[in-house]
Amino acid sequence: MRSFCHQTGPSPWSNWITNHGTKARDKFKIFPSQLVLKEGNNVMFCCVAPVGVNITSITLRDIPYPLLNIGDGVKAILVSNLAIPTNLIKILPVTCTDSAGKTSSVGKFVSFPPQKPRNLSCTTSDMINIRCSWDPGRKRDQYDRNNQTQTLHIENTDQAPIPCQSSSCIFPAVPQQQEYNIRVEVKDQLGEEMATYSFNISNRVSPVLEWDRVIPEVTEVSLSWTVLGNLTQNNFLCQVSVDAETIRELTLRSENGLCKVRLEGLHPNMGYSAKARCSVNGRLWGKWTWPVLFTTYPLVTLDLWRRIDYRSDSDIRRVTLLWKPHVFGRATTVKIQAYTVKWSQESQTLTELMDSRQSQAVISIGPKKCNFTIQAVLNKGSSIPAHITILPEDSSEIPPLKKSLNKTSTGGFSLWWDERTSVTCGYTVEWCILGGSASCALQWIKVPKGNNTLFLPPGHFKSGCRYSFNIYGCTEHGDKLLEIQTGYTQELRSVKYPSLIKLVKSTHASVTLEWHYDEEDVAQPAFITGYLVTVQKVQSDTAPVLFNVSVGDPRQKSLTIEGLQQHQEYVCSVSALTKVGPGLPASITIRTKTNYFSNLTKILTPILLLLGCIALLWPQRIMLKNVLKKIFAYPAGMNIKTPEFESFLHEIDQKLQSHKVEECIGCDIEVMHIKPLWHESTILRTPEHTNTMCSPAFQPSLPPSCVPLQTGYCPQSTVMLCERPIPQQMMCIANKSYLSMITEP
Repeated sequence: MRSFCHQTGPSPWSNWITNHGTKARDKFKIFPSQLVLKEGNNVMFCCVAPVGVNITSITLRDIPYPLLNIGDGVKAILVSNLAIPTNLIKILPVTCTDSAGKTSSVGKFVSFPPQKPRNLSCTTSDMINIRCSWDPGRKRDQYDRNNQTQTLHIENTDQAPIPCQSSSCIFPAVPQQQEYNIRVEVKDQLGEEMATYSFNISNRVSPVLEWDRVIPEVTEVSLSWTVLGNLTQNNFLCQVSVDAETIRELTLRSENGLCKVRLEGLHPNMGYSAKARCSVNGRLWGKWTWPVLFTTYPLVTLDLWRRIDYRSDSDIRRVTLLWKPHVFGRATTVKIQAYTVKWSQESQTLTELMDSRQSQAVISIGPKKCNFTIQAVLNKGSSIPAHITILPEDSSEIPPLKKSLNKTSTGGFSLWWDERTSVTCGYTVEWCILGGSASCALQWIKVPKGNNTLFLPPGHFKSGCRYSFNIYGCTEHGDKLLEIQTGYTQELRSVKYPSLIKLVKSTHASVTLEWHYDEEDVAQPAFITGYLVTVQKVQSDTAPVLFNVSVGDPRQKSLTIEGLQQHQEYVCSVSALTKVGPGLPASITIRTKTNYFSNLTKILTPILLLLGCIALLWPQRIMLKNVLKKIFAYPAGMNIKTPEFESFLHEIDQKLQSHKVEECIGCDIEVMHIKPLWHESTILRTPEHTNTMCSPAFQPSLPPSCVPLQTGYCPQSTVMLCERPIPQQMMCIANKSYLSMITEP
């Protein structure tokens, strides 16, 4: 070998020295001999055996590798890319075995070389001590045997090197020295690294804070802390953070090292944590303090409303004040001790203390304007007083606008109203169930100014119940009723049936019905839109409906039904109509009157026609009589003899004796002999019986056993005989198909 010094010429070469290697005497020698090996290297492990001993295997972590014959008694194995063991024991055992089975082992460790310190910086909190820190890089295992040393050198001073920890170093400041040049060295068995840094100590001040006081209130907190180190600066730029909110940056002036700050805009009755840090120049910030916990005080507000009842007999008004306490936050339980109610009217002011369990107060006032103030009394915390003004009575006030609400698809109520320029502090919507058995439980919601819509979900309302919503506008003088809106979340068909249905007027073809119904009844499960009237005959239950009439005006409670039949019974039903269909019907049975005029017309018409004919024919009665005589006289040439006629009658009588009454048929008798008129007619008598009684069917003026014979020809006339074959029996023969006709002279 030879040497070089300061770039001068090299020295002469030394003499050659022969290295005969190491020799093992009584046990194996294993190389490399160092304890720590570098990660990632290719390492050759060698075993040197005593003289005469043959090495048969070399293992690493009990894993055999191929043997390499290095020389006489020397064997080796080659391990590539050496890795750090992942198990708990980081040691790598290397074992050599001879032919006799004897073994020799040695443990090796694998590690990595030191890394260059990164992000080296130095700060001071009191101008007395300086603290430097850096990033050491890769973290070492606790069982790593490659121990490192860190040393800090102040190169522009003559101070001795300063031993450090793995990532930081603290050393005293050099009096009266502002500029520092430092070097940090890291060494271990596998090498060394270093990093340098220069700084001015005045620019590297990092204040350390210590909490002094935390004073919470309802929506704010007062914080104070002390800046340690007896720094000469009085002005600091500090940052305060409350529960990861936006960091607030403040410029503070310390008084004897004490800084104070007041933070606003917090929520009442809520837990917070605060931390702070400060800087001298705004470039280098100190560390954040430990978080300090605090809870703001409770806040109680009152949602105040009123209901006014007027008395008709006096000017006294009965005002019911209603309120709902609202407690902000849930960090602690808030207990209200009492309520203070104060009201003033004209020059009189009164105050009353109410129990904490009450939520309303009833106060009687006069007709003038009255102001009310209610405030909750708390043991700890604050309560914002609620105010409301009762306007004076005004008979000239414009009545509110009334509307009916339509059903929404969601089932709730969707309210809207016209915005008023006179409204300065929002709206109030109040409602209650109308027609309930219990007293109305008044509910209300405040709507901010600028909003004229409100949706109320269906969960707070019932189907079939009518709700009335009063919309008030808030002004600087008080609340004024603007609109009244009424509706249902869902209308039902089960409305009441009409009462007192009665028949007002009836004719032979029409009836007039009248009924009573309270269409404004708030207990109804739906709005009444009209009425349905049906009419059917009283024949059977399945009789078809003859009339189905709808009345579109719910205030119209009468109807005339026409087109009915006379003297007929009908069932008339009346039911109230809603948007979802008709309700329960009320029925009445009526009977139409008889049309006597129509019947009289049917009777009088033929009579009048007959009288008319008689009147027309009366002047011609003599001529008509002569014509009739000519028509009904016997024809000329007919000659009927009396004996022949009696023989003919006897034959007919014998034939009729053998027939039953129902077997007799009509017969025609033609009298051929023309007789004189009635007073000249011949009387035929029975020779044997001249004094027998005649049938009752004959005229009583004739003799009992006589038969009148017409002298004139009369077709289809009835011939009556009266004959007594024996004294005790009388026989009468008559053709019942004819009527007797007697022609008067």
